[in-house]
Amino acid sequence: MLKETIKSQLQQAVQQCWIDCGNDGECPYEVMLEQPAHEKHGEYATNAAMKLAKAFRKPPVAIAEMIKAKLEADGLIEGLIARVEVVPPGFLNLYLNWNEWMKRYGGAGGTVGYRAEGAKSSAHAKKVLIEHTSINPNKSAHIGHLRNSCIGDTLVRLLRKTGHQVEVHNYIDDLGNQLADTLVGIQQTNMQSRHRRFGDFCWDVYATINKQYAIDPELQHERTKVLHAIEAGDNNTAWLGSLVAERIVREHVEEMGSFGIDYDLLVWESSIVREGFWAKAFELLKQTEAFQQEQEGRLAGCWVLKQEETISGQESEHSQDKVLVRSNGILTYTAKDIAYHLWKFGLLKQDFSYKPFEAGLWTTATLDAAEAGRLEKPTSFGQADMVINVIDYRQEYPQLMVKQALQALGYEEQAEALHHVSYGVVSLSPKSASELGIDTSDGKASYAMSGRQGIGIKIKDLVSRVEQVIEASRPSKEGLSSRMIAIASIRYYLLRFNLQTEVVFDMDQATEISGNTGVYLLYAYARANRVLNKAAAEGAGKGENTFALPAIPELAPAEHSLLTHLSRWPETLALASKELSPNVLCQYAFELATRFSNFYAACPILKGEQELVTFRLWLTAQIKHTLGEALEILGLPTPEAM
Repeated sequence: MLKETIKSQLQQAVQQCWIDCGNDGECPYEVMLEQPAHEKHGEYATNAAMKLAKAFRKPPVAIAEMIKAKLEADGLIEGLIARVEVVPPGFLNLYLNWNEWMKRYGGAGGTVGYRAEGAKSSAHAKKVLIEHTSINPNKSAHIGHLRNSCIGDTLVRLLRKTGHQVEVHNYIDDLGNQLADTLVGIQQTNMQSRHRRFGDFCWDVYATINKQYAIDPELQHERTKVLHAIEAGDNNTAWLGSLVAERIVREHVEEMGSFGIDYDLLVWESSIVREGFWAKAFELLKQTEAFQQEQEGRLAGCWVLKQEETISGQESEHSQDKVLVRSNGILTYTAKDIAYHLWKFGLLKQDFSYKPFEAGLWTTATLDAAEAGRLEKPTSFGQADMVINVIDYRQEYPQLMVKQALQALGYEEQAEALHHVSYGVVSLSPKSASELGIDTSDGKASYAMSGRQGIGIKIKDLVSRVEQVIEASRPSKEGLSSRMIAIASIRYYLLRFNLQTEVVFDMDQATEISGNTGVYLLYAYARANRVLNKAAAEGAGKGENTFALPAIPELAPAEHSLLTHLSRWPETLALASKELSPNVLCQYAFELATRFSNFYAACPILKGEQELVTFRLWLTAQIKHTLGEALEILGLPTPEAM
């Protein structure tokens, strides 16, 4: 990678200066390489000289001059640096040799160099298992669920792009309170309103039964009965629960598929219990001092995982989370999650039975020997080297419990390889909340969605609304359908925020088509494609994939700005992969589209001397391919026209 190459050689130059000044051993300072805020200060800069002043006992400027001389003597980092500038009080500004960079990293036809570099950076990557979506199978999905899925799917695409082997799971909690409430609602309520989908019907049933719980608390005993029945299996209620859950999961999978989101495996919580995964995990945990059955107090009879540390201020709020088996014998969600993670890392020495759910998607299942023998066994699932769980910040404590259980069992390496990608929830702006009938007279900045109260924006309703806005506002119907543009717009809207940011959803903002939006990126890609097609038709560039590497002329400011940004694509990929942050890619793509717009306005691409036209067409091809890669990872289309 370009930045790492420069940093490594710079570190060697600093080390040599350290020795030349009479010091022994390794230089104690690790060189930091930054990207200057202003491009006139070069493509990279370092303050290493100022950090070394005390150790070298020399003025920072003098140290900077020593480092500069060393770099020049060594060939300015393999020819990649055109010049180095020392700036008081001791900065080193490095200016790239663009012709050398082009030969090394800017292959003919676009981004050949970028793809090779990305794969090379993760050649030793191990298997990564990503769990995301994991919606309770009791009603239709809403936009909060969609943020989870878009984040998870983008991480899947990102890690695959950077060379990792990735397996994608969707965990189905078919033994939990939410499904139990919906089953109680189906049995205890009389829903008469019309619904187009079963999930929408269950949405209203779920909200209705929770309102009845408030009126008649005794009705909640029915939930306990249902929970016992669906966990036991092989009874009327369990079969009803299975049918309801499967029907809704099929709707969820279909809906996510329209956003380009898919999975390798559906893991059902009931499989974990009925296939004996929890029983095996239970026996392992009983051998540790951390897992004990309480004999007295409010948790008497419960099996709990003793906590070495608690999250400050959250002990009372989350005290029940450390309970793995309640006194009535019902397992908590966390208990089953611990068993599931032992399996994810291949630590239970036991596997699920599997069957196809639909084309390309497998599901765990309880099969007899004859059924299992008739099915072709899928590619081995699990056995992960790294596990990533995409779950909102409210699940931080249970995620820490899973990690602690691994540590208690002596699996320190696996605990270290377990990562929780936490994110802020989606709430409603006052205007959006008001449109749903929520009382906003208290003047709050946002309003939480609540499935129990039936408050939220279903994904299908959001897509239809945004599609209508797109259809009414687009000047041309050429290229992508308004529905596809709407889906891309929604997906980008949910990805562009910092993960920890609470997304205050506002319908007006979600349907904007200018500024930092998915639509803006699609238009930029389509514009680059149109320019290249026109050039090919006119014979100006002889087709984008046949360009010889052009000589770089004296760069106009807009051209220099674009080249600088393009050169940072590999390190942006690496940073996003390391930090598991889709918004890093969003910011890069938006900045690239903005710089391309400036370039397009300032620099005639198809007019001028042939050498200049060839260079600008080559640059446009780089933009198209790099933006195309970013769109692909973000799960957005690459339209030929808009």
